Amino acid sequence: MSALLSLQSVSADLGKTRALDKVSLNVNAGEIVSLLGPNGAGKTTLIRAALGIVEVTGEIALGGDNSRKLSARERALRAAYLPQRPQSIWPISVEALVALGRYAHGAAPDRLGARDQAAVDAAIKACALDVLRARRMDEISGGEKARAHLARALAQQAPLLLLDEPTAGLDPAQSLGVAEILRAHAAKNGAVVFSTHDIALAASISHRVLLLKAGRVISEGAPQAALTPDALQSAYGRAARLERIGEDYAAIFTR
Repeated sequence: MSALLSLQSVSADLGKTRALDKVSLNVNAGEIVSLLGPNGAGKTTLIRAALGIVEVTGEIALGGDNSRKLSARERALRAAYLPQRPQSIWPISVEALVALGRYAHGAAPDRLGARDQAAVDAAIKACALDVLRARRMDEISGGEKARAHLARALAQQAPLLLLDEPTAGLDPAQSLGVAEILRAHAAKNGAVVFSTHDIALAASISHRVLLLKAGRVISEGAPQAALTPDALQSAYGRAARLERIGEDYAAIFTR
């Protein structure tokens, strides 16, 4: 079976800055892969490159096919994208926003077939938004907006989720809720690639982590193998270690 996402020696320049430098990554069904690293490491650029939003050199495939040869609709059926801080200013209902995820399937919020409505309902339930489905997006909290946008991505029913800091600004309980949603998606033979600054969360839910700095891969692998003190020191410039606490992890930085 082809990888849901494959990057082979991918490089990207943003202005005069080398944002990605010969990065390779394969993501298979059932996997959660997190992207870690300081600000400017290349995490967002990697996600955007996977979708063809930025110009790159190297090879990128979605579901085994060259992403450059896929139409926008074909890419949307293979990968759902959640950017950082998505706009939420429209005076539309939560349900209507989630229904935008069905656009790639030929539907619109006011034109949903039975399968489209079932997908929207399932996404709303997964993100615990049932009581908010009729509320307007410009009237709910930041955390609620974040869950609504995640539900929109889930309603797209693409096998691959590409999420840029999906837990940014969320309280610990909401972050754990998002983690469970990502686990459930991977368990259904999907895959997730997400960027985050939460090292402990990434280590707790990821099968693999990719630690980046200045567009280059510092380390890759299972969390305990990749997030060594040397790798964390190299990436963040501070002494740090990853400690296991039961089934979870904590990242300990020292002065």
